[in-house]
Amino acid sequence: MNVAIYCGSQTGKKPVYIEKAKELGEALAKSKIGIVYGGSNVGLMGTVADATLSHNGRVIGIMPEHLQKREIAHLHLTEIHFVESMHVRKKKMVDLSDAFIALPGGCGTLDEYFEVFTWAQIGLHHNPVILYNIDGFYDALIQHFEKMIEEGFIREEQRTILKVAATAEEILTIVSNHQDVLLKKGS
Repeated sequence: MNVAIYCGSQTGKKPVYIEKAKELGEALAKSKIGIVYGGSNVGLMGTVADATLSHNGRVIGIMPEHLQKREIAHLHLTEIHFVESMHVRKKKMVDLSDAFIALPGGCGTLDEYFEVFTWAQIGLHHNPVILYNIDGFYDALIQHFEKMIEEGFIREEQRTILKVAATAEEILTIVSNHQDVLLKKGS
């Protein structure tokens, strides 16, 4: 099993972002869950990859060739793929992943998160799409989701797509529960 990690190519201003990214990488590695991410060795991206690798986890990087110079490619991953564009990167990440997790980040993180959220809304996948709400980072976004539901722009029954976790353990529970559902459907 693999999870896509969307997060910043910066570390942010609060040390807790780095701390929680490390915890998540370690927890995923110990649970034998691989990560698929943007392939960089900087920011929270590099932090979560390094933490996963340091606990013998599997890390797959997907980096557009034009970013290879800007976001320095992590050269010690389990696998790294250089692709022609951001569109190809996002599609490949989705194809290789069984769940999607957004840690704190900027516009690129939100772009990737909203794309997989939208794809879940229209039935292109049925995998968990998780906001890792470290230190309340996503509180305003969660509030805005509630506003979109309240105003009728997201259907009430789609509320279940919005998964929010405050700890690595909560993320593992969401992912594990999803795996259990898939196993039951397969039997």
